[in-house]
This record gives sequence, C-alpha cells and structure tokens, in this order.
Amino acid sequence: MGVMSDSPAPLADPHRVFDAAVGRRDLVILGSTGSIGTQAIDLVLRNPGRFRVTALSAAGGRVQLLAEQARQLRVRTVAVADADKVPALREALREAYGAGEPLPEILAGPDAAAELAASDCHTVLNGITGSIGLTPTLAALKAGRTLALANKESLIVGGPLVKALAAPGQIIPVDSEHAALFQALAAGKRADVRKLVVTASGGPFRGRTRSELADVTREQALAHPTWAMGPVITVNSATLVNKGLEVIEAHLLYDIPFDRIEVVVHPQSYVHSMVEFTDGSTLAQATPPDMRGPIAIGLGWPERVPDAAPAFDWTTASSWEFFPLDTEAFPSVGLARHVGTLGGTAPAVFNAANEECVDAFLAGRLPFNGIMDTVTAVVAEHGTPATGTSLTVADVLEAEAWARSRARELSAEATAEAHV
Repeated sequence: MGVMSDSPAPLADPHRVFDAAVGRRDLVILGSTGSIGTQAIDLVLRNPGRFRVTALSAAGGRVQLLAEQARQLRVRTVAVADADKVPALREALREAYGAGEPLPEILAGPDAAAELAASDCHTVLNGITGSIGLTPTLAALKAGRTLALANKESLIVGGPLVKALAAPGQIIPVDSEHAALFQALAAGKRADVRKLVVTASGGPFRGRTRSELADVTREQALAHPTWAMGPVITVNSATLVNKGLEVIEAHLLYDIPFDRIEVVVHPQSYVHSMVEFTDGSTLAQATPPDMRGPIAIGLGWPERVPDAAPAFDWTTASSWEFFPLDTEAFPSVGLARHVGTLGGTAPAVFNAANEECVDAFLAGRLPFNGIMDTVTAVVAEHGTPATGTSLTVADVLEAEAWARSRARELSAEATAEAHV
C-alpha cells in the first residue's frame, strides 16, 4: 500500500491552519436553531472571553428560539431563509428584547445565509442541514473566513468547487469523525499515514440482516442508541448513508484515496475515528458522545476550549467493541464509494435522491429498505458524469433537481406496487 503524496495540500490540515489567530473570535453561526447551532451557542455562552457571535441564520421554523438566541448573544444581524417568516421574527425579537432596545438587522431569503457567511468575522460555523449549505460554504471560503464545517453535504455535492476555493487548512471539520481524524493526523506526517479508519455506531439496527430490516418503522429508525440528532441525520445513521457521506468527505478533506478509508462499527461511539500509520501504530481519538467537543475544535483550533465537553470517568469499567461492516445489509457505504469515485455530479445525485427517499420513508410512503433500493436505481440511471474539473453550481442544482424528481417518481411507483 502506497503513501500519500505531499501535494495537493488537504482542505483540512491541522499542521496548516489558515488563520491561527487567538484571542476572542467573532463568529457567524448558520443553522443556529438546529442541533449543531444550539450546542455551539451553549459553548459560546460558557466562554464569553473566547467567542463573540455577530450574526445568526436559521431556516425560519423556530423564530421564537432564534429571537432568544439573538438577545442572549446581542448579535448585529439575524437571517431567515423563509422570507415569509420575517413578520413573525420581528415580533419575536420585540418580545425578546423588550421596549426601547434596538433590534438586530434582519436579512431574509435564500441568499441570506451566504451573505452572512461573507460578512466580517473570523470563523463561520456552517451548521445548516442539507445541500442548501453549499452556497454559504462557498461564500465563506471566497471571503477568506475560517470555515467550521458541520454541513457535510456542501462538500459532498460541491467537492471540486470547494477545493478550488479553499486555502490549505481553511476548513476545520465539525463532524465528530472528521474532527477525530483531524486531531489524530496532527500527530504525524502526511507521508506516514497508511489508512483512515472511520467509526460507525451501527445505528439502531446493527446486527440485523437485510430481510430483518424490511418492516422497520419510522419510530424504530429514529431511536438512535447513542446520538441525539435531527430526523434526517438519524435515518441516515440507521441506513449508514451518513457513514457513506463521511467516507466521501474524508477523501475530499484529507486527500486520501477511497481504498485507504475503512469503516468499522463501534457501538459505544467512544472512539470517533482512527488514523493508522505506516509503522503499524494506530491513533484513536476518543470522548464520550457529545458534539460540543468537535464544535469546540471547529471554533477554537489550534487552541483547545477547556471543559468544552465531558471527559471519561476512568474509575468506571467499560467495554469498547469493534465489528466489521455488514455491506449486504447496509450497501450505502459501498454506493457512496462508487459515486465518490465517479465524481462530477454523481455525489449530488446520491445525496439528493437519499434526502427525497428519507422524506418518503418518514411520511410512510417508502419502506426502510426502499430508501437504498431507490437511491441505487437513481444513481444507476444518472450514469457516469463528466469529470468534476468543470463543475458549476448550476450543474449541481440541475443534477439535484433531476435526482429529487426521479426519486419521487420511483418512490411513488414503489408505493403503488405495494398496494396492488
């Protein structure tokens, strides 16, 4: 097995941080009312001497929470993607701030988050869910901001676009797995890295065969054994699509070939990922399951944030287990490797089709196994795309629109057949 070349430089490189300035950092948080955003705000409020939030963005479904966050953090600007939510947000801000207090500026519409991403700050935390996070990711990179990236989809669907804009080390990953790889890679030279080992909890259905997954319910799929996440990410964890996306992400972030990125099932979710070096040693990064640790790496690197998350209690006995991935019951990782190798718009098709199929499953229109069956069919119909060197945002959007439409058609056909 060969070793990595030292060129090109990886997007996420702990040895080459784009801006290592310390002191209090001004932050923009995108997706502030979601799981990542709320935990990031908790971290900021506990460390007022380290961080200051200048702007927040959210989709617009939780305007009361967004207004309260704005009041707590005294931000300059808030943004909502849904312009129809502006009146409700303005009223919520008035209630949160009280009479006589100046309210923050309000931005609205599909481009609002990208505008904030390019605003004056040190670090942008992109905690948006879904491929709609691509434009803000590109805006932050183009503006020269350090990007704490929790929105893996923007890298998945727009890999060549992101790589063309990002300076070495400009991206700090916030996924627990990629934050773990990021930290473990700091212990050695790139040329000494043999393999990346990405851990997976196995989700709620670890150990089940494909036939045993046929009648899985929505409630069962949303009952993740170790992590509390949104419904789409939780279902992606149940199908292991999330792990497939992380394999593509690791390839793009660290410039590691797909055949040197391995997935191993670790039910306890204590070891978040590992790096194997050419001398046979393996470095694992481990913490109790808590996203505030990876978020703190994203916001504070190269400095660590004291007490960002709980540590292990080594006076209590515990067992850590590792199992090989069952690729027959969970074909998503193999399909992700395939579309990642194809490049171009193939990853965007994979991601968009999956999002549509997850929605159909959550709505009761598609069985659990039908998610990957449909995604596989859509990817096959898409065929082999052009290479990603000339990829544009318009190409990505067009491919996503086709994939979503085709996934809906196939899901409807599957539902009709099931009721015959």
